[in-house]
Amino acid sequence: MGIKQLSKLLRENSKRGIRERPLVYYSSKKVAIDASMSMYQFLIAVRSGGATLGNEDSPTSHLVGFFYRTIRMVELGITPVYVFDGVPPEIKMKELEKRKERRAAADREYREASEVGDKELMEMYDKRKTKVTGVHVDECKRLLGLMGIPFETAPSEAEAYCALLCKKKAVYGVATEDMDALTFGSPVVLRNFNGTQSKRLPVMEHNLPQILEDLSLDHSEFIDLCILLGCDYCSTLKGIGPKKALGLIKKHRSIGNILKNEDLEVPGDWRYSDAQKIFGSLAEIGDIRDFNISWDSIDRNGIVNFLVEEKGFDLERVNKGIDKLINSRKKGTQGRLDCFMTRSK
Repeated sequence: MGIKQLSKLLRENSKRGIRERPLVYYSSKKVAIDASMSMYQFLIAVRSGGATLGNEDSPTSHLVGFFYRTIRMVELGITPVYVFDGVPPEIKMKELEKRKERRAAADREYREASEVGDKELMEMYDKRKTKVTGVHVDECKRLLGLMGIPFETAPSEAEAYCALLCKKKAVYGVATEDMDALTFGSPVVLRNFNGTQSKRLPVMEHNLPQILEDLSLDHSEFIDLCILLGCDYCSTLKGIGPKKALGLIKKHRSIGNILKNEDLEVPGDWRYSDAQKIFGSLAEIGDIRDFNISWDSIDRNGIVNFLVEEKGFDLERVNKGIDKLINSRKKGTQGRLDCFMTRSK
């Protein structure tokens, strides 16, 4: 879910904190990518086009997306570092259960729309019932390993680990559509990073230090603002929208002070303090000192066996993709060597 209406609030209150960039701007940069978000985007994108990609009814759109999108990034000189979700925090279980219920409802609506042949409703509910499964995750990890692309499994939330990588300057920024990467403290968050080629949208680069300056908040106050807006760990409070939430934080500087001084309807299970702890500390879980972002060798035979023999991909197209990956890797290595020689002179 991310943070409800945070994007809208920032567009209205922090124009300097958001910049449009072409994808090529990130050439020579390392970018941490929220792998679960990428998988979900690829799974629903194929539904929008009305196409079906699969072998014997087994969906492969996640593999199509990871294979060709990753190759495109490498061609542009970008080093993608995919981060997969680990074990979710206990407080998120309620939200996950709600998502499960919403998918079940969407599945019922989809079947009803199918019975009357309403294709527009079918497409809408098909997206809503889409779920990233353990099979999707394992297959994407397998493919990335064969391609030699760096990836990591986070101790807990992927966005939190991505934010940590960015804070430690292991990567330039975090590519995700979930705005809570900012809440976790990532200095740079990149939206539209996966959709720029097909939709021709610019990457929207969010700069956290500039955002905090524009909002006149420190990071702990920003965390409280995000909790008031609504996040994966807390429901929203009745009657509080983006404008009022920002006003309350600026006036009282913390949720604790707001609750002491304002007459609000607060549910008994509103665990805002737990959410504060997660956003404030979860990004520090795990040690990245031994996390070396490095490429592995490309296994052409392994890729062909997986995508062509097992998944029914076209051999010629897969081989062309592998050739592009190999050539781009060679150019990248040569470019780094040339740069080293120039600096050494």
